[in-house]
Amino acid sequence: MRYLPHTDESRKDMLRAIGAQHIDELYTHVPKETLMSEPLSSLPSHMGEMQVESHIKALAEKNTPTSKMPSFLGGGCYHHHIPASVDHLIQRGEFLTTYTPYQPEVSQGTLTYVYEFQNYIARLTGMDIANASMYDGATADTEAALMAKRLTKRNNVIIYPCVHPDYIDVLKSYSTHSNGTVELGTEPDENTACVIIQSPNYYGLVFDLKELREKCDAVGAKLVVAVNEIVSLGLLPAPEMADIVAGEAQSIGVPMSFGGPHLGFFACKKEYMRQMPGRLCGKTVDADGKEGFVLTLNTREQHIRRDKATSNICTNQGLCALAFTIHLGLLGETGFKTLAQLNHTQACKLADTLESIEGVTLKTETFFNEVTASFPISTELLSTELSKRSIIGGIPVGETKHSMVFCATELTSDEDISKLNNAIEHILKEQESNGGLSHAV
Repeated sequence: MRYLPHTDESRKDMLRAIGAQHIDELYTHVPKETLMSEPLSSLPSHMGEMQVESHIKALAEKNTPTSKMPSFLGGGCYHHHIPASVDHLIQRGEFLTTYTPYQPEVSQGTLTYVYEFQNYIARLTGMDIANASMYDGATADTEAALMAKRLTKRNNVIIYPCVHPDYIDVLKSYSTHSNGTVELGTEPDENTACVIIQSPNYYGLVFDLKELREKCDAVGAKLVVAVNEIVSLGLLPAPEMADIVAGEAQSIGVPMSFGGPHLGFFACKKEYMRQMPGRLCGKTVDADGKEGFVLTLNTREQHIRRDKATSNICTNQGLCALAFTIHLGLLGETGFKTLAQLNHTQACKLADTLESIEGVTLKTETFFNEVTASFPISTELLSTELSKRSIIGGIPVGETKHSMVFCATELTSDEDISKLNNAIEHILKEQESNGGLSHAV
């Protein structure tokens, strides 16, 4: 009775209290033809708690988590180690039950870690300010484009090649009923609000932003840098040349969770603060001279007039932001850089291994922890064969269906890479003997 706590007697007591004889009397205002005469046949009957647990467990066991076998998945959702202390601390009641800090006098704990989260993001990205987190990388990147439109009074957005496809889809969805265009390209003009570039990009390639920065300055466009793997900022230079840096922070403190919830972030130059979406947490001093924290800027439609709001979707995303803040606090600057180095080291081993396999061509020259390789067989077939050998392969990409993006993190062992190497070699030999190899890669 955990989910259906009312007894027949308690229901009668409640109806008696409101002067009703039967629950149907509560729906007399509803036209009879719209009421169901019997339960929906498409929905199963309710179950008890033990049955629900058994059913959910059976569904969950159909999934294959990355902890069960070597995994080389990346593409915006990364398998990283999360210290046990992170999970323990975020489940404390005062953290787990909080949502949004509307009243600063009773929300100092929440406001403190949100302020710390903002500072971490600002330092990592090289930007002046960061907001109090967003839903995920795709929506954060879209908010960056919308902000650039407001700043420049222009409507067109250029997306540099090889930005995460989910980011592109979300941006195009938002732009369906608005003025302007969203196009792939590399050359901004006087009608361009911003250019969005991802580094490292979806295929793992790392970019030098100098040339694109110069192109944007020449025509007055803003430069938006999307960061899909925030751990890369522990090794690569901060994208200080950008006007806005937005992306995904799931890699620190937040599990893969089969795709979500994740943790978007958003940072920019100080002069753009009034057009920043979401809200900004600030530090102040109270009447007694004690340090305190408040929501300094609220730009959501629930706070101000809708036509003045800069966003209506961003939220504190508190629990995920807290997990990030605790994890990064445990790592510290030295630990974060070491984590990034471990990721890159394993990626280099992975790249060398893939390149050594006959018939495999490495397509990524400069990278962080993701590399793209092409194969003489379809990557759909490769994924299937790897799965049969208890290996989760990379992400198939490219129009030719012969390329795959592989990811290595600190959780990718040398044994995992060796197992992948042996599996691919055997698969290719099997396909060659069956006449299944193709050279159109």
